[in-house]
Amino acid sequence: MRVGIVCLMHESNTFASGVTGLDRFQNDTLAVGNAARQRFAGTHHEVGGFLEQIEADGHEAVMLFAAWTLPSGPITAAAAEELTRRAVQAVADAGHLDGVYMAPHGAAVAENHHDFDGHWMTAVRAALPAGIPVVATLDLHANLSPRMVSAVDAVFAYRTNPHIDMRATGQQAARLMNMAIKGDVRPVTDSVFLPMVVNIEAQATAESPCKDLATMADAIRARPGVLAVSVLLGFPYADVAEMGAALTVTTDNNAALARACAQELASWWWDHRDEFRGKLIAVDEAVKRAAASLGPVCLLDMGDNVGGGSPADGTVLAAELLRQNVGPSFVCLHDPVASAAAAMAGIGASIDLAVGASTDIRHGSPLPGPFVVRSLHNGQYEETEARHGGIRHFDQGPTAVVQQGSLTIMLTSKRCAPFSLKQLTAFGIDPASYQVLVAKGVHAPVAAYAPVCPTLIRVNTPGVTTADLSRFDYKHRRHPLFPLEADATWTK
Repeated sequence: MRVGIVCLMHESNTFASGVTGLDRFQNDTLAVGNAARQRFAGTHHEVGGFLEQIEADGHEAVMLFAAWTLPSGPITAAAAEELTRRAVQAVADAGHLDGVYMAPHGAAVAENHHDFDGHWMTAVRAALPAGIPVVATLDLHANLSPRMVSAVDAVFAYRTNPHIDMRATGQQAARLMNMAIKGDVRPVTDSVFLPMVVNIEAQATAESPCKDLATMADAIRARPGVLAVSVLLGFPYADVAEMGAALTVTTDNNAALARACAQELASWWWDHRDEFRGKLIAVDEAVKRAAASLGPVCLLDMGDNVGGGSPADGTVLAAELLRQNVGPSFVCLHDPVASAAAAMAGIGASIDLAVGASTDIRHGSPLPGPFVVRSLHNGQYEETEARHGGIRHFDQGPTAVVQQGSLTIMLTSKRCAPFSLKQLTAFGIDPASYQVLVAKGVHAPVAAYAPVCPTLIRVNTPGVTTADLSRFDYKHRRHPLFPLEADATWTK
């Protein structure tokens, strides 16, 4: 059997500065055919897992189209139309297909399509022959929509945050595809959209309450006739009508069972909704705790979460570490101008310029110099372990490591998420030599940093990914949504 694969992934932060054009995808991933296959084959990404499993089951995997770029602002209308056109054209050019696997993120927003994933998935489904099985994988942070569910027969979402089960998720989707194209099962999916927002700080799946929610989902997943259960925690930085918590249950040709199981899981979740709030530890308090804790301490900069679309140049924690004289400490900042200046000055030189906070005023103020240039690097590194994002090859561009007193700053010329500890070790940075390591994320860096940091503290910093959702002026989200509206109600 020939199984087509379409991957179009973007996590869109509608509060981030700027928009995402086609050039962003071209600079990261925008390919068809064999070039698209090479991007994912052998990786820990879900597409890599699907490729491996579907071929192990004896089928031909036909890589049709792949587009991906780092989370950022909304996709432009022109880019959205072109990406959709290319995806549909790739399907049309593929010839006969016995099944199709779609790999969206689930929180993509375009200027002209707020539910962009629902838009392009519907367009691809319309280009397929009626009756062939279609399955999809989703990020745990998807803002699920009815159009997404209607475009496929089954949904598989990551179960872990940090996302270290992406490959396994793709493999699960492939196993169901194998059964469906052989006629062994007929997947039927139901969904529930709860009027609630899960605070980003409360989304660690190895910790309660998400751990308890996963236990409930696992129990339902083990029941006879149930093929898949997916829990979507949502992405609160996409101001769209679909923003919020949702879930799906897929059964073998039993719509009543799917509905009953979905309602049961949704009821449990709603009854425990108050547990899915954040703790919101203030910046000064977090730094005080870091100074008094066993190091290295990882301070998770929730307001400048690169994996959520932030600029990666926030200086709030670095400034507080300097103010409280806590160190030695380390932070990575996206600042191409400062990186170039350090490279021009050379190792050992002193550069007297401010660094960081160049995108906007929401992520702190530039840190004044001088800084001593300690080392210079090309910014390329490789991660072979299963880490959040499933990415293997990284390129943060020309990179400079500078120092001011007890604070070490890595200046990158490309925005790069802290998914891998190789971001430090590949360039001579020894994590164990620091009391504090700042990682710009919430849960994504944990898989990389937990092995070397006995203490991790999530910090309520300001920015376009702040955990304090009361700071955002939402225009398009649903009303009411708990806990933004405490009186929100839900009935089966």
